[in-house]
Amino acid sequence: MARRLRPVELAFVESAPLRLVFAAEVAAPPEAVYAALADDVAGWSRWFTGVARSASTHGGKGREVHLTGGTRFTETVLAAEPDVRYAYRVDTTNTPGLHALLEDWRLTPTDGGTRLRWTFAADGPAPFRFLLTLARPGLGRAFRKSARALDRRLAKA
Repeated sequence: MARRLRPVELAFVESAPLRLVFAAEVAAPPEAVYAALADDVAGWSRWFTGVARSASTHGGKGREVHLTGGTRFTETVLAAEPDVRYAYRVDTTNTPGLHALLEDWRLTPTDGGTRLRWTFAADGPAPFRFLLTLARPGLGRAFRKSARALDRRLAKA
């Protein structure tokens, strides 16, 4: 059953009780990376590990995401700055223990492409935050694998 989470705003990315930050370099330029993040939401299942299905909703102002294990999210896009930033908060989910979640993607041009930084900002009870902290290495591996898959996908485009 879907539960409504606390509606956080962009500042939560800095103030969240738990912040997991991951970074990777991709060869594609920021405009191509941004397009994959923000414009081709349905394409996330082809490169982001664990995403089974995703769709843009409300004319691009929202998202619906289903993970392979059955977790579901409805989200609101909070920042869509072409070639720079894409951020969204989770409004409802079937994940127990989660009180608030915001994901923030930052793109920085480099000589060889784009530095991609993903911040996973969350809140929940202490045991939930502890479990997410334990999951950090796995989330990091999934992020790096996804960044490589995105890079391969964009190289073919």
